Amino acid sequence: MLQFLLFCTTASALAQPSVGDPRAVERVLSGKSATANAAWWGFSTEDSTAALQAAIDSGAKRVIVPYMGEPWIVTPIRLRGNQELYLEPGVVILAKKGAFHGGGDSLLTASGVDNLTIRGYGASLRMRKADYQKPPYTKAEWRMGLALRGVKNVRVEGLRSESSGGDGFYIDGNGTRGWSEDVVFKDCEAHDNHRQGMSVISAVNLTVEHCRFSKTGGTAPEAGLDLEPDTETQRLQNVLVRNSVFEQNSGDGVLVYLRPLSAKSAPVSIRFENCLMRGGNQGGRAGIRVSGVKDDGPQGTIEFVDCVTEDTGRESAGVTDKSSKNVKVRFVNCHFRNPWQSAAPAYAGPRVPIHFELRRPEIAATVGQVEFADCYVHDPVERPVLRLESIHDGGLADVHGVIFAPAAKSARVRLGLDPKNTDIKAVAGRPAQ
Repeated sequence: MLQFLLFCTTASALAQPSVGDPRAVERVLSGKSATANAAWWGFSTEDSTAALQAAIDSGAKRVIVPYMGEPWIVTPIRLRGNQELYLEPGVVILAKKGAFHGGGDSLLTASGVDNLTIRGYGASLRMRKADYQKPPYTKAEWRMGLALRGVKNVRVEGLRSESSGGDGFYIDGNGTRGWSEDVVFKDCEAHDNHRQGMSVISAVNLTVEHCRFSKTGGTAPEAGLDLEPDTETQRLQNVLVRNSVFEQNSGDGVLVYLRPLSAKSAPVSIRFENCLMRGGNQGGRAGIRVSGVKDDGPQGTIEFVDCVTEDTGRESAGVTDKSSKNVKVRFVNCHFRNPWQSAAPAYAGPRVPIHFELRRPEIAATVGQVEFADCYVHDPVERPVLRLESIHDGGLADVHGVIFAPAAKSARVRLGLDPKNTDIKAVAGRPAQ
């Protein structure tokens, strides 16, 4: 009984506004303490922006955001470098209702900072997506949960970002740095975000591992993860995504769209390892899509190794307007299961597991420079495992490999007219041991 009373007393105390601890604050500001607790600056159930921002600005090497029994309700917060921000389990940093009217108002932003760690196992960033999608808010897609702009040596662990008015996580350069560099996301989750689970605009040495991106929906592209530069000077180099899940997103599970890059751009290097791209009750689009690589586009490689797509709304994998003249795409030991689970009544094109498409001749004359190594299509429907659809005179070039179809009675591909330097084929059954 005594333990129960103590618990109730503690829970009641946590729910009350905090007046802070001025003496503890002074120890931090004078440099006597390297650790700060944001509650020392006070806590309010109505608006704790000033307290949290002051703790971050204090210069402390470590800032603890304690669990107070109620969310930390804030307006936009600016992060600092040379600091660890630790969110205790149960902490919710919540966007203040009626705020964030600026189209680019993000919950947390780090711009031009170095050496930042954010640890948030069991903690969440939460915005109010449904509010931003209707008046009095103006239409926008840049209200991010966490925005990293031109940062270096940043690590984010265990953090969930949900219901943002843009992307759960956003990575780009800023006015002085063209890209973010040496960034790690580990054990993070992006859920129910408006535009993307994560957008990567410009990054060098980015690792995303053991993360989950789910139920994106609101405005295109609505992908789980979108790698999409804005200009030819931006970079996607040494980007590694592994052991991660993309599920129930309204758009593609993973989208790589490189149209802004040119032959003058730095070569791209993007690799996905052991990832699962899964559809769901939202339907969604492709599990994987590589798109918009111009004839005058970049060199480099995009690889999908040991990845699985399953129950996708549309095709398992799509290669759309991806020129055969530059960056190479490789699928290695990938499995494509049960595509076309969405009715997609507005779609009149071919419904095949792997879809090559040429729609814009101003981007690419031929589509290709793609390799399949030890890949499998698991499809209960008898249809081509791969097909080219072209609305102009272009076709395939430099597409190679073998795709096995274990359940098919007869496996086939449809490559259009006069494919160039192409030997891709489909084989019914499994490879000989």
